[in-house]
Amino acid sequence: MKWYKKALIENYANFSGRARRQEYWMFVLFQILIFFFLAFLSNLFEEFKIFGSDVFLTILGIYALATLIPWLAVNVRRLHDTGKSGGYLFINFIPIVGRIWYIVLMATNGDNSLNKYSPDPKMPLEDEIDDIGKPLLDD
Repeated sequence: MKWYKKALIENYANFSGRARRQEYWMFVLFQILIFFFLAFLSNLFEEFKIFGSDVFLTILGIYALATLIPWLAVNVRRLHDTGKSGGYLFINFIPIVGRIWYIVLMATNGDNSLNKYSPDPKMPLEDEIDDIGKPLLDD
């Protein structure tokens, strides 16, 4: 849940930097769970003719719009972690093959060193890094 909150609150519209695989996939997991939950409630209320089945669809639409920018941001930051630009997001528009390629790209391990977008998020604190971006070793 902390990764979801980090992507949604701390990095709402942050398109710079890098996002680890865990941050990306936890965000995707919670998005899917929330979408299915709201769709389930909407379907349940409609099935039993309880008031407001459209209310849950409206809430689902509002939620989708509210989380569109964080979704784009976490995708771009994840692409940055693999050394790719945010333009690779458009791979999704290639039918079938594009989506598979994109999922593989999102599952790929990020660069283990400094790339043109920022240092590795798994790397130690900045005061423990030398000029080239490699961790300093204590002898």
